[in-house]
Amino acid sequence: MSSQRELLQASPACEITQLAVQITAALVGHGPALSFGEVRSKLAAKNIAIVVGTSGSTGLIKEVAFTRDSLIASAQASNSFIGAIAGAQWSLLLPVTHIAAVNVIIRSIEVGTLPVDLRNFDGEYPKVDFTSIVPTQLFRALNSDERLLRHLQGTQAVLVGGAALAPTLRTQAEAAGIHVVETYGMTETCGGCVYEGQGLHGVEFAITERGVIKIRGSVLATDYLNSSDLFQLHDGWFITNDFGEIKDGKLRVLGRADDVIITGGENLSLTAIEATLSVRYPDLECAAFAIGDPQWGQALHLAIVGEVNETEISHYLEAALGAIAKPKGIHIIESLPLLGIGKVDRLALAKMVEHE
Repeated sequence: MSSQRELLQASPACEITQLAVQITAALVGHGPALSFGEVRSKLAAKNIAIVVGTSGSTGLIKEVAFTRDSLIASAQASNSFIGAIAGAQWSLLLPVTHIAAVNVIIRSIEVGTLPVDLRNFDGEYPKVDFTSIVPTQLFRALNSDERLLRHLQGTQAVLVGGAALAPTLRTQAEAAGIHVVETYGMTETCGGCVYEGQGLHGVEFAITERGVIKIRGSVLATDYLNSSDLFQLHDGWFITNDFGEIKDGKLRVLGRADDVIITGGENLSLTAIEATLSVRYPDLECAAFAIGDPQWGQALHLAIVGEVNETEISHYLEAALGAIAKPKGIHIIESLPLLGIGKVDRLALAKMVEHE
């Protein structure tokens, strides 16, 4: 027992001041380690400071464990990249159940401030230097939430990560005066660790023979508390589930390996479907997914928020990507189900259609 420390569940509704005190104590080793999100473990190794529960497309909850060193390395490297110096002010627009929100708090602590808590804020958002959001929030700022738009326009930089950022959405944001910094990473890499295609200080990236991105460096997690056998590093590299390429020294993310379906005997990327739609319909909130089908094996379907011309969309995809990309079903829904922050839950969409 002496080699372990208590693991305390942090309340998502906890005030920022109290959270900052608890996180600081966890980092310096004076208090219990803290867990965020869905974490059931009550004990962690003594060197673990923060544990974050995360679930992927399989639905398996993984309790991702971080040491103080990896969290501080991530915060310092992030602040350095964007030029956040002592006294810089962050805002918190993300739920404190994910590593991205924890990072905002630690980055603030590192520059001697506390983030302005805007999670349930009523009124005009105050001006800050930096913030971190997901593409869905950026989309809403540009299409419906003028208060958020003004807030983002007033910052020095806005980190956008957690899910793929459509090029058209970025172009819109920059035209509106928002300085976007596109980030890439996952919970296991302490959130975003590649900014604008460049690895943060202490971070390396490479491409495997299968074309999958792998990451190595000071920001990596240490373990999955509830499934240690699943956490594997290969020569220090963490193998992601994303296809990528390196061009002119910069990383370009091509899409998730598990987003490729086989329909009618041909491979089809769901990410490519969504990216193609974003070019022609930049204001459209939609997601591509697949359901089992006796004729096609996997049949392409679309979920769309709002009213659209379904025939026009079908013809556009067919013309752009071939007959294989013609949707077998288009479903109008009120909102897209999310897996974590920013990522669409395609499994939930498939189940919804299968039970119609």
